[in-house]
This record gives sequence, structure tokens and C-alpha cells, in this order.
Amino acid sequence: MYRPEAPATSLGIVSTKDSQFSYAVFGPRVASGDLQVQRLKGDSVVLKIARLQAQDSGFYECYTPSTDTQYLGNYSAKVELRVLPDELQVSAAPPGPRGRQAATSPSRLTVHEGQELALGCLAQTKTKKHTHLSVSFGRAIPEAPVGRATLQEVVGLHSDMAVEAGAPYAERLASGELRLSKEGTDRYRMVVGGAQAGDSGTYHCTAAEWIQDPDGSWVQVAEKRAVLAHVDVQTLSSQLAVTVGPGERRIGPGEPLELLCNVSGALPPPGRHAAYSVGWEMAPAGAPGPGRLVAQLDTEGIGSLGPGYEDRHIAMEKVASRTYRLRLEAARPADAGTYRCLAKAYVRGSGTRLREAASARSRPLPVHVREEGVVLEAVAWLAGGTVYRGETASLLCNISVRGGPPGLRLAASWWVERPEEGELSTGPAQLVGGVGQDGVAELGVRPGGGPVSVELVGPRSHRLRLHGLGPEDEGIYHCAPSAWVQHADYSWYQAGSARSGPVTVYPYTHAVDTLFVPLLVGTGVALVTGASVLATITCCFMKRMRKR
Repeated sequence: MYRPEAPATSLGIVSTKDSQFSYAVFGPRVASGDLQVQRLKGDSVVLKIARLQAQDSGFYECYTPSTDTQYLGNYSAKVELRVLPDELQVSAAPPGPRGRQAATSPSRLTVHEGQELALGCLAQTKTKKHTHLSVSFGRAIPEAPVGRATLQEVVGLHSDMAVEAGAPYAERLASGELRLSKEGTDRYRMVVGGAQAGDSGTYHCTAAEWIQDPDGSWVQVAEKRAVLAHVDVQTLSSQLAVTVGPGERRIGPGEPLELLCNVSGALPPPGRHAAYSVGWEMAPAGAPGPGRLVAQLDTEGIGSLGPGYEDRHIAMEKVASRTYRLRLEAARPADAGTYRCLAKAYVRGSGTRLREAASARSRPLPVHVREEGVVLEAVAWLAGGTVYRGETASLLCNISVRGGPPGLRLAASWWVERPEEGELSTGPAQLVGGVGQDGVAELGVRPGGGPVSVELVGPRSHRLRLHGLGPEDEGIYHCAPSAWVQHADYSWYQAGSARSGPVTVYPYTHAVDTLFVPLLVGTGVALVTGASVLATITCCFMKRMRKR
């Protein structure tokens, strides 16, 4: 080696042959292995210097003694080594990342799934040389030793000023969910939007200093790493919990039913990063599964009712920050069953897209609604017993009621089952007509297609009339009464139903009608015969007249 201050003085460092070749200034470092020469092959060696020092700057000469009688080429070569002062500094940028941060070093950070994870890094150099810095953020799994093999790059600003992400994070960088920015001259900030469970780990900031060699290539001259934070991502599925109240309910029909649902856990507030929906499900007693949806509030706070509840007076509202109330203004016996509250947590990915991250159901809450105890009976018959074609058939239905609350309303409908062509059995029942609990008549389809009238002829007596009876009206008719109760919210529900026995309607033919066809046939035959005889006589008479 030739130092700048004494360029003519050579200092022996190490030799492949002579172990005593090293000068005293290099002896201890050679003995410790910081300075060593390694033979790559018979005519090639490499000098390795560990823990470079400022006084290592200078010209290094590789020399091989000549064993020839004359010089046949170059037996030595020199290369200059410039040792730059280590001015690279890397540290975590204050203040710490967002989240609940404990006062430990390195910091321990807890973020909720779906929240934004932001980490800062300070990286700078004070060297007077023209150098570039590359800065990268990496993650190691918890408790893993830090090294190139265990440190997974998240995102980095490389020496060519290009921002690139590690393979597992490339898609998130492209979608804008992962960002890296430089703030000022020495501050770098990484933001991971929509934190996921796999983002847990120990985060490091690695800064490297690069200098351009005379050949134009960039060479790394220094690298340092700093621990930024130990990050724990709390998944929503591990935190979301749902409880219901006030406990098992027993109410009467028409009474209001209120149920409360409380969503608990260490959850982020609804907003830019998270959203929640809450709904109630009901299953009849003994039925498997969670049941059908009664009502829900979506992530925008908009309420909706489940199938079959659209005409009911039902309210679903948020009464506290995490408490939701379901209210049925007038309960019915059909509302009895087990109720569960279903809560779903969503996190926002790139843009405004929501991704379901967790869901939880409460324990079943039994609800009992007392039955009205309404018993109906119906008796139907055909007035007159026999009816002929072209007449009006009158069917009567008398209804008897036992039990029920005051103000009970009755409705009755008439149905017919007609024999199918070529079949001995009858087809499905068809509605002919009826009168609802509000007194409004409803007409169905008459088999014969003629006029139909339905009417209430007494407090509990209904009548169906088929005008101009025809053969298509033949069938088996029955009366189906139902009892209805109206609650204070003006909603109706069916409290009972019944079905009368069958009434056979067969349109008979009049006796006169039975003679009409033979008479018609006889008259036709007589007319044809008379015409034939007359034609024969006329023809013969005309022939005789022609001969004369």
C-alpha cells in the first residue's frame, strides 16, 4: 500500500507466501482476519478489507515476483481506494406512526384492520462527495432475526430514483393503497392504506449511500438500518362482538316489541377506513339456522325491511354510538321465534371499495307472542239443492266464531276445484270471489266466464251467486273464512282460518231441452225427404211434357 502522504513508501499488507510480510501497522488486522488474501485460482487472488478505516485510503499494489530470466510483461498493478467518511445517518422520524403507541424503544404500534399505517424515516448524509441515497422500508415477521434473508422489502426509493415495491406489495402500490413520499430534504414517509393481518411485524428503514465511479456505474459505499416500530394489526374478526337484550320476551298480540343490539370490541370508528352494518334475523321456534332477515341498517345508515315485512310498521334505528334498536309496533303470533342480531364490519380498500372483514351473530333471543285463541267453523251449501243451466246458482256460507279479541273482523272467499279433462281427480283450487275483512269484494275467475256476485247477507253469512249457469261451471266449491285483527298501527294480521265442506255444483238440463234435439232431427229428416219426393215428381212431369 502507498499512502497519499508518502506516495513513494510501500507498506506490506499481506502475502500468499510469506506470513511475516505484513508491516506492524497491519499485523493485528491480518491476525484478526480483517485483512486477508484469498486465492481464487492459480493465477488469481482477492484482497478483502473488513471494517474499513479512514487511513485505508491510498494506492494498493498487487505484486508477483518474477521467476523468469527476463521480464515478459507486467508483474504488478495498482488501484486507488478512496475511503469516504461515514456520514450516513438513519433513524425513525418523530413523531411516531399513527395509532396507540406505547412509550418504549423501539416503539410498539397497534392499528386496527382497515386503518392507515404510516411510518416515517430520517435518512441523511453529510459527505462532501456527490452521492445518492436509496431508502427502503422493510418488514420482518415478529421475533425474527433481522437480516437480508428475513427482511421483506415493502417499498423503496432506489438509487435511480424509481419507486418499487416488493413482490407481495406490488399490486397495492399499483392501486395507490401503498405510497412512499419524500418530505423535505431528509424525511421519508411510507403509508399503507387498509392495514391487513399480514402487515404485522417489525418495520425497518434501510438507507444506502451510492457514489458514481469513473466508469459511470453507481456503487454502494454505505448502508445503515434503523428499527421503526413493532406493528400489531388487530383483526376485526378478533374484536367484533355482539350482545342483545333485554332478555327473553313474552308479549301479547298487538303489543310493541323492542329489542336492543350492542356492538362491542376494540373497533375503529366508522368513517374513512371502516364501516358497519347491523341487522336482525328471526327463525320460528325449533327451526334450524339463523332465519330470515327482519330489518337492517346498511353501511350508509339506510334502513330496509326483509321479505314479508314490507307492509309492517317496523323501525330499525341507531340509538347510541354502538347500540341499535329493532321495534315492531304491533307484534303478531307469527313473530314468535328466536331473534339474532347480525353485525358485519367492512374495511375500505383502494378507492371507496368496501371489503367485508368480519361478521358476528349474537346468541339467540327467544320471543313469545300469545295466541289469540280464535276458532272458526264454516258450513256451506247450495240453495235449492238443484240448479239448471241458465239459472242462477246461490251458494251460502255460515261462519261460527269462538274466542278472539273485541273488534274481530271476518273475511270469506269462495274456491272451486274443477275435474280435469280425462282425469278422475280435480285440479288445483281457483279463487272465484270473496269479501275481505274491510268489506271490499274481490272477484277471481269464474270457470264459465259469466257474471259473479259476492255479498254479505248477514253478520256471519256470505253468499256467492253464479248467474247464467253453464256446463263449464260444474265443480266442487268450498268456502274459506278467516279472522283478522287490526292493531293500533292500522296493520292487519290473520288470527285464524277454516274451510267448509265441499259443495258440488252440477248444472242440470231441463226436460224441454231433452226433446228439442230429437224434434230438430225429425224435422230436418222430414224436410229432406219431402224435398226429394217433390224433385222426383217434378222431374217426371217435365219429361212427359217434353215428349208431348
